[in-house]
Amino acid sequence: MKKLDSASRIQHLLQFGEFGDVNPSITDSSTFTFLGANTMVDTFEGHSEGCFLYSRHWNPTNKYLAEALATMEGTENAWVTASGMAAITCTILQLCNSGDHLIASTTIYGGSFAFFQNYLPKFNIEVTFVNPTDLEEIKNAVKPNTKLIYTEAISNPLLQIANIPEMAKIANQNNLKLVVDNTFSPLILAPHQLGAHIVVYSMTKFINGKNDLVAGAICADNEFINSLVNVNNGTAMLLGPALDPLRSSNILKNLHTLHIRMKQHSYNAMYLAHRFKEMGLEVSYPGLPEHKGHELMTSLMDKQYGYGGIIAINLKTKQKADQLMEKMQAKGVGYLAVSLGYFKTLFSNSGSSTSSEVPIEKQHEMGLSPGLIRFSVGLDNDIEYTFSLIKEAIQENQSL
Repeated sequence: MKKLDSASRIQHLLQFGEFGDVNPSITDSSTFTFLGANTMVDTFEGHSEGCFLYSRHWNPTNKYLAEALATMEGTENAWVTASGMAAITCTILQLCNSGDHLIASTTIYGGSFAFFQNYLPKFNIEVTFVNPTDLEEIKNAVKPNTKLIYTEAISNPLLQIANIPEMAKIANQNNLKLVVDNTFSPLILAPHQLGAHIVVYSMTKFINGKNDLVAGAICADNEFINSLVNVNNGTAMLLGPALDPLRSSNILKNLHTLHIRMKQHSYNAMYLAHRFKEMGLEVSYPGLPEHKGHELMTSLMDKQYGYGGIIAINLKTKQKADQLMEKMQAKGVGYLAVSLGYFKTLFSNSGSSTSSEVPIEKQHEMGLSPGLIRFSVGLDNDIEYTFSLIKEAIQENQSL
């Protein structure tokens, strides 16, 4: 029997609504009734499969979405959260206790960096930051009290590619968990199938694709998901970052077009990367052969979805970056805005926005230029026309 890819598994997942709806029903309720008192007790103790007690714990609509995400990732289970940061923080705090240590990539989203650098010390949790492309550095960072390795599949904003299979080997050899943020590359990379134990997402981005909500996801085995929502000591249950079921329903419908959108994002990004290269710009895109992670990503990815929708160009100075972004917005290229995965192109100066939590000296150390512009390339039907607008803006910017 043919093995289905991630998108096909989603397409073949049948989830009927309460009345046979083709879209699963939205359960607009915070609490649930029981026909017997003992059933309520069993549910609180986690022994009543299929019963719901309170939407901070589980909601049927959220469970539909979690089931679809687990199907996509190939994990046993999943849990959805009210933001991507909630997915990350709940995962880390569930795995680590006071006195523990974790290893994290240096080049990660600024909010994640701030959580590791500034917030975890409050709980006496130590963090060692490493170059995600240096496996020896990762091995050498392991301590007796290390609990996990955290990385982004494609790093934000430098677009470094994590060697997930080799990181998984290091984790397994040391009885650690490998946690991978796959926000930049859903469908393109399948971290769990490559060896990661836990996969987290900001569903705000490509998975939802509309920039009309904030949400996150945690994909893992049953044991970990059940521990997260345990009523006595589950981090997600006790901190309460529950996703609104109406938003969950919206994401589930958008998830079924993800495969189409990722192909177009990648097609457009590849076109712009080649044109930027022809113009002599310093461009970073994993789809270009000269990108340091190109061969690795090519060996790990599902090629039908391309190399993703994120490009970075380096204009050396923040002033030049700001001027170009303002001109591009004025010409209708897209929006000068943070976030990514939208149907319109978004661009921002990473060092002063989404990576601003990273200290300047650390930005310099990791190679983050003050003039770097991160593009989240949209779903433009005529990417050649979009490029002509960008080219005009670049030429005008160079004449200033």
